[in-house]
Amino acid sequence: MSEKKLHPSVQKFKEFVKNHPGMVLQVREGKTTWQDLFEEWYLLGEEDARWEEFTDVEKSVAKDEKEEGKKDWVPQVMNVIKNMDANQLQGHIASLSQALGAIQGLITQFQKGNQSPAQSTNPTNQPQHPFQFRKD
Repeated sequence: MSEKKLHPSVQKFKEFVKNHPGMVLQVREGKTTWQDLFEEWYLLGEEDARWEEFTDVEKSVAKDEKEEGKKDWVPQVMNVIKNMDANQLQGHIASLSQALGAIQGLITQFQKGNQSPAQSTNPTNQPQHPFQFRKD
């Protein structure tokens, strides 16, 4: 597989984001977009004071979130459930149900095909051969 070659400025921005994890949180919370952050980074540069808020503060927040994440997973699950689209979820469940039904049908067909003749017919019936030879 060949990977897409990114523009050098995009690669530099990705490295910059790795060093400033607060940017990811801001985008996930919907406070800003990647496009806006990239444009600011491109215009202001890496040394601007704007980026300080994403390094120091967010590292301590990330540590706190890791500790709280171990304790407070229920609110996280509830938040995910709130953000789900019920119609889309219903569609996925219906698709999954259809797929499982198709798999069950295939398994049933294979099980019927793999039964030996003794299981599928009456054991008293002998299989008929095209040439019946009898020993005298």
